[in-house]
Amino acid sequence: MWNGIDREKLKWLTIFSDNKIRNNSLLSFSKMRRREFLKNTGLGAGSLFAGSSLASFLVSCTKTGMMNSGNMNMSGQPQPVAEGDFNRLLPIPNLVTANTTLNAQATKANIKGSTISVLGYQPNGLLGPTIRTESGFNANISFQNSLSENSNIHFHGLKIPADMDGHPKDTIAPAGTFNYKFIINQRAGLSWYHPHPDGDTASQVFKGLAGLFIINDSEETALNLPSGDYEIPLVIQDKRLSSSGIYYNPSMGEVMTGYMGETIIVNGEASPFAEVKTKFYRLRLLNGSNARIYNLALSNNADLTIIGNDGGLLKSPATVKNILLAPGERLDALVNFTGLTIGTEVFLQSNTFSNGGNAQGKQEFKILKFKVTQTESDPFIVPVRLSSFDPINASTSSKTRNFIINSMQMSGGMNMSMSGIHRINGKTYDKNRIDETVSANTTEIWIFDNSQGNEPHPMHLHGVHFQVLERSGGRGHLIASEGGYKDTVLVLPGEIIKVLVPFAEL
Repeated sequence: MWNGIDREKLKWLTIFSDNKIRNNSLLSFSKMRRREFLKNTGLGAGSLFAGSSLASFLVSCTKTGMMNSGNMNMSGQPQPVAEGDFNRLLPIPNLVTANTTLNAQATKANIKGSTISVLGYQPNGLLGPTIRTESGFNANISFQNSLSENSNIHFHGLKIPADMDGHPKDTIAPAGTFNYKFIINQRAGLSWYHPHPDGDTASQVFKGLAGLFIINDSEETALNLPSGDYEIPLVIQDKRLSSSGIYYNPSMGEVMTGYMGETIIVNGEASPFAEVKTKFYRLRLLNGSNARIYNLALSNNADLTIIGNDGGLLKSPATVKNILLAPGERLDALVNFTGLTIGTEVFLQSNTFSNGGNAQGKQEFKILKFKVTQTESDPFIVPVRLSSFDPINASTSSKTRNFIINSMQMSGGMNMSMSGIHRINGKTYDKNRIDETVSANTTEIWIFDNSQGNEPHPMHLHGVHFQVLERSGGRGHLIASEGGYKDTVLVLPGEIIKVLVPFAEL
């Protein structure tokens, strides 16, 4: 679902160039068990995804590698959002432990009051359950593939062995099963899971397969952050709906800029509302869209207090009025409804933003309505300090690698081959080619260079968390969510991002 490098296996360094969440790759590793891979090369943990508009997600070509050529506009166009009426209650995915079963299946879901065909990890709805577990837990997740095509599960944000990570090559055939077994060996944070089969990632995620994965630990518990009804998981996605199901058939332009929908759904429902009290709430936010970037803000111009990102809690809270969230990225944010009167409505919305390429940031639209329904005193105070992790010193880096995101190159006439799109260092994905070799237990600086590009690219590494060191060009600075550790970073047109990646053996 993004573009990037698939981490676990050295012979595999091959980056995936996803037009967001797609399946086209660009750099490749090789297939070894994680320990052996890291031992020999050290790249076991990284998996880099870069997509056209969002780079780490899904999109675009069909299983045959050819795109729908019905739309010859190769520059791409914005897909306008049609706001709903915000009169349906926000659903909350059910909670399960990390000992569970996930069944990828064709099912039905009620969206906007109509029952349509979708994909899901459980019957009668989009998305899967939210997996919630403690750091140190031995996960045992049984996967059943009830689809008519190959699938698997990638645990986006988890630092786990390569053979458990859901690499695009490691798929389960229809009617097949697989047990994902691994130890949760990382700090508290919000991750997620989704299918990652080569050639079908984009369509499977767009049609409904995804879910949250929450890790807790003692450091986080000691902060007494809002919990229970005051901790709200929010999976934000856009879908293209028809009377019968979710429509997925990207044109040439959409392969470039990313496949986006006209309907914004949250937790599987279009334009929902949530009832809130006059208290602090903790929002656990995932951009689970294939390509769409959101510039999140509150309609009353209230603060969003960022306390965490992809890799867990920040050292200290950061207050913003708006913040960009790319596909695959997560945010942990506090919102304060104290002082508001009963009946007040506040919307989580996406504001316009610049430099998002041809198809992004052109429209302001509402995502979710909060309705204040009850007054209640709130003793909660935002902690001054959140976490005590130590940053890595950049001077420990043993090597710097440059990954240049190349502009699109057409081939094949009317039916343009996907292999010609969004290259990295001039190359497209080849599972039989090794591009990079990394030594285990080393730290490297990786540079994602989109200075010549005209589309945004979220870059995702599998199996590792990195520090974002600097951004030059474009925005020219890091944003509030880019402190601490991350696994996905947004590189807008004209930007160069430098990250520090520790390739520690698991």
